Amino acid sequence: MSLRLRIQLLVTLLMGLMLAGLAWREIDGTRRSVREEVEAANRVAVQVLQVVEQRPFDEALLMLKGLGRVRANRLSLFDGREVLVYTSPESPYKPGRYAPAWFANLVTPDTQPRQIALPEGHLEVQADPSRAVLDGWDDFRELLTYAAAGLLLLSALTALLLRHSLRPLGRIEAGLRSLQEGHFDTRLPPLPGREAALISQAFNDMAQAVQDNLHARDEAREAQADLAQSRELNQVILARVEAERGRIARELHDELGQQLTAVRTLSQVLLQDPAFARDKAEVAQLLMRTTGEMYDSLHRMLPRLRPLALDRLALADALHDLLVDWRQLQPGIVFELHLDPLPEGLSDALATTLYRITQEAVTNAIKHAEATRVAVSLVRHPAALSLTIADDGKGLPAHWQAPGHYGLVGIQERVAALGGHCHFAPGLSVHHGLSLKVELPWSPHDAAVHPDHIHSP
Repeated sequence: MSLRLRIQLLVTLLMGLMLAGLAWREIDGTRRSVREEVEAANRVAVQVLQVVEQRPFDEALLMLKGLGRVRANRLSLFDGREVLVYTSPESPYKPGRYAPAWFANLVTPDTQPRQIALPEGHLEVQADPSRAVLDGWDDFRELLTYAAAGLLLLSALTALLLRHSLRPLGRIEAGLRSLQEGHFDTRLPPLPGREAALISQAFNDMAQAVQDNLHARDEAREAQADLAQSRELNQVILARVEAERGRIARELHDELGQQLTAVRTLSQVLLQDPAFARDKAEVAQLLMRTTGEMYDSLHRMLPRLRPLALDRLALADALHDLLVDWRQLQPGIVFELHLDPLPEGLSDALATTLYRITQEAVTNAIKHAEATRVAVSLVRHPAALSLTIADDGKGLPAHWQAPGHYGLVGIQERVAALGGHCHFAPGLSVHHGLSLKVELPWSPHDAAVHPDHIHSP
């Protein structure tokens, strides 16, 4: 059922109730007026006719015939044997017409006949409200006629007004269906009427919001796809950089390392030769000292290019050797290492990332944070490896994300490239220090657990 039809029915129902109230009020007024008229006429008739009480029967009959009809009363004369001798004639007012029985029953009062005793019979006076009831019926019918005509006219005007007022709903419905079909650029024109104008404005605001959200979602999806591609590209670049670093490290180790060793050995041979001149011995010693320094520099550079320990050791052993080297280089700093039993056969990318993050974070703690204590912990979870590097140094720099600061940002990029995440927390000291926690996903597959659980105080 449409809204217009429901409103039309509601208005018709209200008008019908109003009409019923008017009709009942008219019937009640007719009932009171009929009662007053009948009772008054009956009393007057009885008082007038009491003059025939002491008259002979024949004289009373002649008097009644000469009197004719008394208003709103019916006169009946009975002789001593209860035989009806005379009845007053019908009223000449609206002859032959009577109100419907249901209406007469509603408005006719309950009256009892009055009897006047005569010497040879009696006279019965019965109230007859039929003419008054008929007048009430005519008035009631006229009222109903005008009310029905007014009801029809008002219904027609209401229908026209509703049709005009609810016409904007059709445009609103069409707009909603257009949105449902995916046309989110649909807009409604200004609609007549305050409520329709507000609905139109709300519809346009909603459509604009939906369109903006869809655009934002598309842009976010594109940005997410670009980010995924960027991370994939970054992972490929990191892998290639690590591979190139490994190649350079191996070449430096294999070629330059052997050459430096050969030069150093030659210098020792020359120094041990008795025939070698003294001035030439000083040159050989300088050459031997220089090659030794170059050899030490080479061995310090190689781990930064490529953790060669990962080529021959597991990640746990490589991290252990890394902290041993730091203890030797920084004897005034306390280094702690805790490693859970790690799975064998970790991917090269995962092992290299964990090693590089540890190397970068510990270097930052030593050089920039001025830490006196550094703790490294690698914990194994069912589907992730959790690496934590905590120190008691100066904490996270205020502008660590500013351009030119690539250490921590690089760690975040490495972690994101492997689908992990990292966050920062307070370090080993209550008011100082920094704790970097990294979680990287891993799949166990068929990897076995390494039997060694390394813990270095």
